[in-house]
Amino acid sequence: MIFINEAMRSSVKEAPYYFHNITTINSAEKLKNKCTWHCHNDTNFCKQYHVRHTQHLFKIIDPIYFGIIGLLKSTGSYAMANILFLVILFPLLMFNFLVKIIDLQKQINSIKK
Repeated sequence: MIFINEAMRSSVKEAPYYFHNITTINSAEKLKNKCTWHCHNDTNFCKQYHVRHTQHLFKIIDPIYFGIIGLLKSTGSYAMANILFLVILFPLLMFNFLVKIIDLQKQINSIKK
């Protein structure tokens, strides 16, 4: 992901967004033709202008999405909770499930033989 982001950095024409002394690749401009940091801060703007194929799923996705955001914010440290749960714990859980699936598939294959 870092490689892709850095490869795309030269094609970004807008001024970068500065957040906590960190320079981001994307700007915070409100652009209708592409997602920026404005979309991170205003999900409804992004949904209106940038989401095309899954609009019919908003009734299902929104309660889950905004529920997760609310849960992370309720911890008192949204950024730390985001990193802990969505960057570390959730991927580890998915990896664990993948390993179990592979193990089960091996068991199924051995039973078939």
